[in-house]
Amino acid sequence: MDYMPVASSDTLDDPKRGFISRYALGRDYHKVLRRKLAKLAQQIQKEVGGNYRAFVDSAPVLEKPLAEKAGLGWVGKHTLLLNQNAGSYFFLGEIFTDIPLPLTKRVVADSCGACKACITVCPTQAIIGPKKLDARRCISYLTIENKGTIPIEFRELIGNRIFGCDDCQIFCPWNRFAQQTIEPDFTVRYGLDTPRLVDLLKWDEQTFFQRTLGMAIRRINYQQWVRNLAVAAGNSVPSLELKQVLHTKMNEMSMSNESMVLEHLSWAMNQLSN
Repeated sequence: MDYMPVASSDTLDDPKRGFISRYALGRDYHKVLRRKLAKLAQQIQKEVGGNYRAFVDSAPVLEKPLAEKAGLGWVGKHTLLLNQNAGSYFFLGEIFTDIPLPLTKRVVADSCGACKACITVCPTQAIIGPKKLDARRCISYLTIENKGTIPIEFRELIGNRIFGCDDCQIFCPWNRFAQQTIEPDFTVRYGLDTPRLVDLLKWDEQTFFQRTLGMAIRRINYQQWVRNLAVAAGNSVPSLELKQVLHTKMNEMSMSNESMVLEHLSWAMNQLSN
């Protein structure tokens, strides 16, 4: 299912704004796609019986190799599945069933050729070779899966990316064929395709939970959210307003004794003062 929303494309070039990976700007794709797969599976069950279970990035299912074997595309050098007509801006989902199905074989040739755009553009050099990703360096891992401190050596390289990273997709030539989504649930919410960092830093925990309800951003907690904003703020343009909201956020985090977040906020303040 295509997910690329109608969103501003220049946020990465504006250090005063925060960049959120395009897949996370609307409703959580797990919910949307799993609901559609369940309806499809129910129709299949109604017609031919059998049992089923739907998966959307929700179990240890090797979905990219399965998709490759199903002829949906090939795994690119950035480790994402590529399709000649859709690029990589799409979600994968699976229906597991015990219905006996005929075997099919359709192999799509790897069409990356000599292109190394995704490898050379990665801010943290996380793609260490074709189809080889060092997750410890990946900005998506650092800003989402990582629950603790973001290593100092990666902070400036993260830039204004506050939730995930799309660089390897943005610069992939095959994504000139990517399709904008027609799914209403993937419409950008709350202007999060071009948010000002100072505005996001003004959110308290309650606002964070209200504004991200039903979104994939909920994969991180409020402390991680502030941590990521602090890193982006440290890479932003110094201003009195930004320093004031950082100071206010430091007071808030001090009251709740959030030492990990405070360290990142202090780093941001030091960066802006240099």
